[in-house]
This record gives sequence, structure tokens and C-alpha cells, in this order.
Amino acid sequence: MRLTDLRPVLWTEDLPSTVDFYTGVLGFECSDRNDDWGWATLRKDSVSLMIANPNEHTPYEKIGFTGSLYFTTDNVDVLWEKLKDKAKVCYGIEDFFYGMREFAVYDNNGYLLQFGQQIESAAD
Repeated sequence: MRLTDLRPVLWTEDLPSTVDFYTGVLGFECSDRNDDWGWATLRKDSVSLMIANPNEHTPYEKIGFTGSLYFTTDNVDVLWEKLKDKAKVCYGIEDFFYGMREFAVYDNNGYLLQFGQQIESAAD
């Protein structure tokens, strides 16, 4: 048995605004959407996300997530320039000791989105 994909489902109380954020700000495409169900699938390159309104199958008090979504990119600096004025910034672009150049922003629901690119260490 092997896993073939991971497609996070993010809850939102405002499906249209969330679809607009991911398509308009981050450049995703909405490949499928059903407003009656409160659900959409978003894709960009090899990344997929599902967005959904909370439903009766899972206890729910408020939108929240205890982690972050970490996106790897091939040009983090270009992405930083594109996003830094369009989303709430958690931390700006910087090089980290563990070999990544990255930054983080929040989406319209408050989810933390990190974007990083591997860099060569100064010792190489």
C-alpha cells in the first residue's frame, strides 16, 4: 500500500471570499465548485486544496488550525514580491539555518501559509 496524494481540506465560513483569495492572490485555479454543498477544489501546479464550509459530521466551534501549510517553490523571492502587499504577513522573507529561504502569510481565514525554497549553505 502506498499513499498517492495529500489534499488538505480547509474549513471556511465564507467560501466565495476564500476561493477569491486563493485564485486572485495566490494564483490557484478553481477546478470544481458547488456552492450548495459549500465546497471547492483549488489547484496550482502540483498542489491541490479543498475548501469547505463546516458540516454536521464534525463538531465545530470556530475556524482554526494548529499548524501551517508549507509550500515549496522554485522562486521564493518572486513569490514574496507578489504576495507581501496582498496578504497579512506573519514573517518576511529570510534565510534560515536549516537551509531554507522562506516567508509566511495568513489567508483570509487566518490559516498560516509558509512558502520556502531550499538554499545552498554558506559552507558549500
